[in-house]
Amino acid sequence: MKSHRLGAPQALPQTRNDLQLWVREHLELPSDLEATLLEAVDAVFSRHERLWQESKQEAIQAVAAAFSEKMADKAHELNERDARVSSISTYFEQLVADLTDKSQRDPKTKLMNFASFTEQLESFLSFEQRGRWCAVGLVDINSFKWYNDALGHAIGDRIIVRVAQLLREQVRAQDVLVQERPEHARELHARFGGDEFCFLIPDLADHRQAYAIAERFREAVERYDWTIEDHRLAARPVRVDVGVVCLRLGGISERRRSARQIADKLIQRADELMYEAKGQRADHIQFLKARVESGELLDVEDVPA
Repeated sequence: MKSHRLGAPQALPQTRNDLQLWVREHLELPSDLEATLLEAVDAVFSRHERLWQESKQEAIQAVAAAFSEKMADKAHELNERDARVSSISTYFEQLVADLTDKSQRDPKTKLMNFASFTEQLESFLSFEQRGRWCAVGLVDINSFKWYNDALGHAIGDRIIVRVAQLLREQVRAQDVLVQERPEHARELHARFGGDEFCFLIPDLADHRQAYAIAERFREAVERYDWTIEDHRLAARPVRVDVGVVCLRLGGISERRRSARQIADKLIQRADELMYEAKGQRADHIQFLKARVESGELLDVEDVPA
């Protein structure tokens, strides 16, 4: 073995090659022992390198797995948050739609309320260019106060709901709208207030159609088995009085400038006709033809169809 000089410490080997060189320079070993020692050194280095690589790979996999798990958790959290936001958004959209619908409908009958009906009638008069005639009608339940006083308000409410249903069934959009134009279908009925209702019949080719539809509704009320609602109604079944104004549409320019005033006058005239019908027990429909001239609603005794 070679002798070592005293002095500054020599640098220790840092790599496998440094260690192999150090062994050859500092150890005087037979060649076979030196070869055995170097093989052992190589084996130790190789094992530690393999263990280090395995540990490194496991650490990378652990980090990747933890990262993936966190990403999945975040994605799930975001999906849940999006679902909540979507649910809240849907809820408020439905709430707004429901509130809008309720603001435009009578809560008892689910028909349009009178304000919404008036707006629709005004819009119809302002923009409608099809058809030669339209009709506005008002309906009153005959002697309704007697039903309320004698049978109670619960029966009165059932009568109102049933008359509203019969009105909806008998005054139908498909009677008066061309089937090839389903996009123009509109609600036609409203609760005027109390025991009164109103309806719009648009796009009529002939004014006699309006009377026929109103008569069909009146007869449906008369034929209905009112004992279904209450057995006491057998003695005094429900009847209705109807007033109908049939308007010749004419040019849209005549209507557009004063659509609101015309709408109000149509309803007022139909109301007057309804009360006239109440005084004629043999005929429960009072009918009138009218036209618009210079923004005014004029009664017409004889207008060609």
